[in-house]
Amino acid sequence: MGKGVSFLLLALVLCYGVTVTMGYRGEKQWRKERERREEEMEPEEEEEEESESRKSWFLMPKSRPVMTTDAGEMRLVRSPGGRIIDKPLHMGFITMEPQSLFIPQYLDSSLILFVRTGEARVGCIYKDEMVERRLKIGDVYHIPAGSTFYILNPGEGQRLHIICSIDPSESLNLDTFQSFFIGGGTHPTSVLAGFGPETLSTAFNVSLSKLEEIMRGQQEGPIVHVTKSHAPSIWTKLSQLQEQDRLKQVKRMIQGEADEEEKEWSWWKLFGMFSGNERRIFGDKAPDSYNIYKRKADFKNDYGWSVAVDGSVYKPFKHSGTGVYLVNLTAGSMMAPHVNPRATEYGIVLRGTGRIQIVYPNGTLAMDARVREGDVFWVPRYFAFCQIASRSSPFEFFGFTTTSDKNRPQFLVGANSLLHTFNTPELAAAFGVTEERMRRFINAQKEAVILPSASAAPPDEDLKEREEKSEDGGPKVIRKFGDQMIMGFD
Repeated sequence: MGKGVSFLLLALVLCYGVTVTMGYRGEKQWRKERERREEEMEPEEEEEEESESRKSWFLMPKSRPVMTTDAGEMRLVRSPGGRIIDKPLHMGFITMEPQSLFIPQYLDSSLILFVRTGEARVGCIYKDEMVERRLKIGDVYHIPAGSTFYILNPGEGQRLHIICSIDPSESLNLDTFQSFFIGGGTHPTSVLAGFGPETLSTAFNVSLSKLEEIMRGQQEGPIVHVTKSHAPSIWTKLSQLQEQDRLKQVKRMIQGEADEEEKEWSWWKLFGMFSGNERRIFGDKAPDSYNIYKRKADFKNDYGWSVAVDGSVYKPFKHSGTGVYLVNLTAGSMMAPHVNPRATEYGIVLRGTGRIQIVYPNGTLAMDARVREGDVFWVPRYFAFCQIASRSSPFEFFGFTTTSDKNRPQFLVGANSLLHTFNTPELAAAFGVTEERMRRFINAQKEAVILPSASAAPPDEDLKEREEKSEDGGPKVIRKFGDQMIMGFD
């Protein structure tokens, strides 16, 4: 009997030691991951961000320009690396001036566009013809990896702002994405330029002098103006036509029925060589866009609402393995602590200020960061977290998830929490309380999903110190041009 008790005590001690060791190793792994990320920073970044990075590891505070011209720019926030990321996903911010064009290209990564402000026309080649979609505020649109596309801002006086996810899981280099420009010249260089002049002259059936004129004429960069004063080219003419006339004109160019000038620009007909997967991905009909603002809320109460769009709602997402979501919290409310069991989540604050808390697996606080408009954050799969709006204004954030299936978040608190489902004697025993006390505890909150939370909500004045730091040269997450907001960093 005595030996049995001694053995049992020894087993308990060993189990406790293993648990503590695993918890310590788990936390140590996350810390090593964070330290590795800090080591990758450039020297000038490291000093100014060291303290902030330790407090806000799950914020992504630096975006980098990848394309910049007078007509617009594209900036990129790179997802963190490491074993806790189940799928790499970058966030891009495209800004285009009125009457500008993001010239035709294809990527080695899939792309999901979300129109934040302005309107866009997105075109691609589908079954040897151009398919064009008009996108407005709230529209999402999927462009598969390898599919050639362009983006046009036809507006007379409004900038176009697009937030996009870039999934490099199919890319040549998983750390980033690669553009292959079809159009171009000396800047950027078209992929066609890699072929010899004689080869291209024969392929286009034009003289070497005309080939040189076309292949070296573009020097404005990946995003160009299409107004007469900037670029009196075939693109200007096409952008000014009505949609049906423009489609007919491009079709004539593809079929070789265009005039001499149009033939010189008819590299449209080569798009099929670089986009052979449209038929497999799109099926018999090219996809339309989907407007997230027109979708009925998946959940709504007096404290806010949330919407999610996955592959069951928007079929192109099935092929991308990505979904999108939009959450709006009223002032002082809270998205209840929850877990994403199927996906990592990447988000950006669209409006207002608030607070994001993320917890390590061992039950210690990983991040408690105050965020504002333009901040980009990420939450690893399985990590518990919550978002809390400030007391004075609504808090709206949009983002992407690394699954196209229904994410089905598991709520840890609230009337629909898993504690209610798990309301058993074993749960009470796990907390070391009576069943009655446990029942009263979990039934105290009558609301679900989005909760009233005035006591936990941060006041706006808590953000003053951070804003002052931004003005003094620290990281800035938004800039303003008049009344227009541009995502990104200075």
